[in-house]
Amino acid sequence: MLRSRTVNKLRDLASDGLSIRQISKQSGLSRNTVRKYLRSSPEPAIRAGRQSKLDPYKDQIKTWVEKDGLFDCTTMLERLRASGYTGGVTILRNYVHPMRPPSGGHQLVQRYETEPGKQMQIDWGTFNYDRDGVRKKVYGMTAILSHSRSRFTLYSKRCDTSSLIRAIMDALEYFGGLPETILSDRMKSVLVRVEDGELIWNSVYADFLAAIGVSPRVCRPRTPQTKGKVERSIGIIKESFWPGIRFTDIDDLNEQVYAWCEARNNRIHRTTHERPVERLKEEILRALPEEYAWERFRSERRLVSWDGFVSFDGVLYGLPSEPLTAGGVVDVSCRGKEIQIWYRGQFVIEYVVRAESGTTVWHPDQFKNVLPAHESRRTLSPVGYQVPAIETPRRMLSDYDTIFGAGEVAP
Repeated sequence: MLRSRTVNKLRDLASDGLSIRQISKQSGLSRNTVRKYLRSSPEPAIRAGRQSKLDPYKDQIKTWVEKDGLFDCTTMLERLRASGYTGGVTILRNYVHPMRPPSGGHQLVQRYETEPGKQMQIDWGTFNYDRDGVRKKVYGMTAILSHSRSRFTLYSKRCDTSSLIRAIMDALEYFGGLPETILSDRMKSVLVRVEDGELIWNSVYADFLAAIGVSPRVCRPRTPQTKGKVERSIGIIKESFWPGIRFTDIDDLNEQVYAWCEARNNRIHRTTHERPVERLKEEILRALPEEYAWERFRSERRLVSWDGFVSFDGVLYGLPSEPLTAGGVVDVSCRGKEIQIWYRGQFVIEYVVRAESGTTVWHPDQFKNVLPAHESRRTLSPVGYQVPAIETPRRMLSDYDTIFGAGEVAP
């Protein structure tokens, strides 16, 4: 057992921002011993009259923990560094540790490693945010290649089948190819039901994967750990990316999470001890389909209102009066920040996506050459026509005798 004087010296060195390795080298003690005594107290002892490098940032850390629910010290360290913090991560972890909620036990799960190009795991996560004091939510689809651990996340206002397919397409484009299988849980946008042991797939989802040559897979009932890689990825996003996030709209949010994924994919993975971006080169992915064979899956069918609007992601987009689409069905194709609207195979218009729900976008020719409602009703009302009666001439019976030769005797 170390004397209190030595323990205090170790804590002083830690409060100065030295790492465990540096403290071990300076004190002559093993790293395990240094780590043991630094963890024996929630917070390293500070000499009277001497401030810790962490002191100016403790209020901010408490805000992250208590208000934003952030406990990931790696993320905290990145943010503190940007604010001028020069200390180490050990003193930060010791300060945060007593504020962590107690963790329950977990069932032991066997880990399976996947061969390159074999599998991509996907799942939705629900993320809450505050807007003007009102609690709202947004959905994030995360995809991860099981071999390389390369991850991709895309946020969406919806989590229906069409949104899932577009998110999968963006993920596959990010990874640069197609895996053999896609594993998910039993969400309705993937699996409708099971009848006598037979899986009844969502027809739209199944058609999409069949067209691109990827096999669908789902977890067994009540065993989400089967896709533990994506489950853990969503947990990391909720723990380190989401707490305290500030964003203006869904596009801004996706730009931020894209940069976050890029940084994570370039960082050493704790399990593989390699960078996912390097292991991605080992993935044996098939080429993506080209042009229409690929892009057609981005579209979804929408009904046009009688006043010429089509609704998409909570925004009303006006359509020109020609061609006449009111009351009809159009195809809306969304890619990035642009949507294209087609009617019976004919291109109608392209819009820049409006991220703010409840927005109405008018088209300048929306009511061009359109009659007022009262005139339109009069024109379209059934019309009949009255014509003069035809007068039938009257003849004497003797006239018919004369015409047909009645009363003449044959010679």
